[in-house]
Amino acid sequence: MAAKQPPPLMKKHSQTDLVSRLKTRKILGVGGEDDDGEVHRSKISQVLGNEIKFAVREPLGLRVWQLVSAVMFSGVAIMALAFPDQLYDAVFDEESVSSKTPIRLYGGALLSISLIMWNALYTAEKVIIRWTLLMEACYFAVQFLVTTVSLVESSRIATGAVLLLVSRALFILISIYYYYQVGRRPKKV
Repeated sequence: MAAKQPPPLMKKHSQTDLVSRLKTRKILGVGGEDDDGEVHRSKISQVLGNEIKFAVREPLGLRVWQLVSAVMFSGVAIMALAFPDQLYDAVFDEESVSSKTPIRLYGGALLSISLIMWNALYTAEKVIIRWTLLMEACYFAVQFLVTTVSLVESSRIATGAVLLLVSRALFILISIYYYYQVGRRPKKV
């Protein structure tokens, strides 16, 4: 008996067949836009996610502002803890302070805030950066109001206090600017 030869196998070239490739990608759920408007090139990138989506597009100068703020908060905190009389004298032009305890407590609070700011300097998480900027803006706003009320009650204007008010108003504007810039949605390219 003669062995029957099987017919030659027809090799399907699905890699070159455009319709077949599109059908395969449609079945896998790749190549089309997802809910966020992103086009995934493979099932792996779709499952694992796109790391570019999570990266924060930082506004120009944000990290410099965070560094300046952390150094400023730390410096004032150390000055309030170590030299409370000199700090009070620099702001209100008065040499005598009735008690050093409130100024040292203020220094302790500032030191705690500065630790948060130092940690926020090294994070890439958008939410942490925004909360830190909001905390900073709120702190400056409260300090602005307290200093203004103190100056109005004492009915005299100290040069250091006026300089403090102007600088705090500027710091509030800078912090709020960066707060909104970090919270902005990135433009689709």
